[in-house]
Amino acid sequence: MSSRLVWTSDPEQAKKLREEGKLDAAHDVEPSRQQIRVTLDRKRRAGKTVTVATGFEHTPETLAKLAATLKKKCGSGGTAKDGEIELQGDHAGRVAEELRKLGYRVR
Repeated sequence: MSSRLVWTSDPEQAKKLREEGKLDAAHDVEPSRQQIRVTLDRKRRAGKTVTVATGFEHTPETLAKLAATLKKKCGSGGTAKDGEIELQGDHAGRVAEELRKLGYRVR
């Protein structure tokens, strides 16, 4: 069993831990290698329907651009965060169709 130091008061050791724990920079994966799930959600939204597309492996900038494109196609508002795109309203069919046109595998 290996042990791992998770906290220290020594500034040099803390700096070393931060450098070792750095994550690889986010990168875009080509659309044909991504499996996207499009669902409708009504929970915690005061009864309003929201279309949620999850499973994206993109940088935040690329995801925001894709969300803007989908929002224009659907004529609705929405947001992109944490690897998912949320659109206000029931647009599951249109979102799935647009994502397929862009080369994504959609479920």
